[in-house]
Amino acid sequence: MATAGQWFEGARPRTLGAAIAPIAVGTGVAAAVGGLQVGRALLALIVMVAAQVGTNFANDYSDGVRGTDTSRVGPVRLVGQSLARPRTVALTALACFAVAAVAGLALIIGTGEWWLLAVGAASLLAAWLYTGGPAPYGYLGLGEIAVFIFFGIVPVVGTTYVQVLSVPTSAWISGIAVGALACAILVANNLRDIPTDTPAGKRTLAVRIGDRATRVLYVVLIGAAFVMVPVLALPVGFGLSFASIALLALPLAFRPVRSVSTGAVGAALIPVLQATGILLLAFGLLLGIGIGLS
Repeated sequence: MATAGQWFEGARPRTLGAAIAPIAVGTGVAAAVGGLQVGRALLALIVMVAAQVGTNFANDYSDGVRGTDTSRVGPVRLVGQSLARPRTVALTALACFAVAAVAGLALIIGTGEWWLLAVGAASLLAAWLYTGGPAPYGYLGLGEIAVFIFFGIVPVVGTTYVQVLSVPTSAWISGIAVGALACAILVANNLRDIPTDTPAGKRTLAVRIGDRATRVLYVVLIGAAFVMVPVLALPVGFGLSFASIALLALPLAFRPVRSVSTGAVGAALIPVLQATGILLLAFGLLLGIGIGLS
């Protein structure tokens, strides 16, 4: 049986930056237009954190029962390493999704925007079907698209919307920046797993386009996120001048970009994943604060 520490590692707490960053940015946009509502922002944070942890457990379960997690480098795999029963891990994932659903329902009731039920349902379904179901889209090279949408655009725009009931264009631009960095985390993860995913038949985007193109994609995604900052900050853009403080996170990108660019493989990519997660969190917090102060 898995220990408490192994369950904690199985939740992959280092990925929580991907949940916190979009809520911070979306709340910053809401504050910039004078519509900050702390209670709704906190509910949105609960939704995102619970959904992130649920996704991690769902992936652990689905990859484990398919046998694609038996020889990977990286964090604890509860099912793949036979540390916990698959059913227990699946139920834990569903419990996390239930927490996200309850918090999301509270937001919907508070706003009266019942059409958001469809957005929430689509988000949870995407979380499960990434590696679950009869034809997981993560095995088809579509994971990056889903991450960009559901860990970038949807949570940033959605967090802004539930607070101000409108969506400034700056929310969409910010969502692109956050989505690019969230994608970079997945790209680095799948780059590391090319040697094990290929024989397992897991045709991720990295497997499909190859090692070299995946490394280029990682660098492009990091660059794309930072390009969005002057678009938001400069007078010729949206004039959110304090958004430029997000550039303070740029030095955090140097080491992981250098590692990926110089051919790091296997276990050497684990620090890249960790650094990219920290970069996303720092970028999101700084961008959210900067936009909110503008």
